[in-house]
Amino acid sequence: MTTSGRLPYPIALTGDGVQLREWRDENLEDLVELLDEPDIARWTPMPSPFDREAGVAYLKRARQSRASGQRIQLAIVAGGGPVGEVLLFGLDAGLREAELGYLVGAAHRRHGHASAALSLLSGYARGELNLSRLLLRIDPANTASCGVARRCGYRLTGEPPILQEGPYGPSSLDTWELVTAGGGTRLERLRNVAARRYGRRG
Repeated sequence: MTTSGRLPYPIALTGDGVQLREWRDENLEDLVELLDEPDIARWTPMPSPFDREAGVAYLKRARQSRASGQRIQLAIVAGGGPVGEVLLFGLDAGLREAELGYLVGAAHRRHGHASAALSLLSGYARGELNLSRLLLRIDPANTASCGVARRCGYRLTGEPPILQEGPYGPSSLDTWELVTAGGGTRLERLRNVAARRYGRRG
């Protein structure tokens, strides 16, 4: 993280068959194709239908958030073009924590792109940004996303669900946290959650 607390911009990361890079204006049609589909609308707060106008507004907000250092919002590129997106946001510099998110378009799923992108950005957040607590918030009915989280070393925290409003109504999101290798039993992680919430250690 920079000394000002702003997230670095621009950045590009490469590994495991994907590149993570900033969105570009010429990616508008790709973005609309990726985000204008039922599963994206079901599991995220994206507008639906996601048309060209929504895409222009989305890219504008992405550029503003990136330039201001508020979030990291990168295209997942594989096979020459964007196949999805990965984000880091909700940064709390004092607690050294942030939330991550990811999505992959319907035509590009089941190729490991989401896992590769999440692992890359998680590693960058830990190693370069020096963040100690990385979170995901996932609807438990989204089994594919839960599988990605597990493969990348995230585990359920046991914290109360969070309500999210979407175009098809509210959904309840579970919190997942990245744990290190040998990160302890689930009981130990729950004790750590209680310690953070109530200010005591077991």
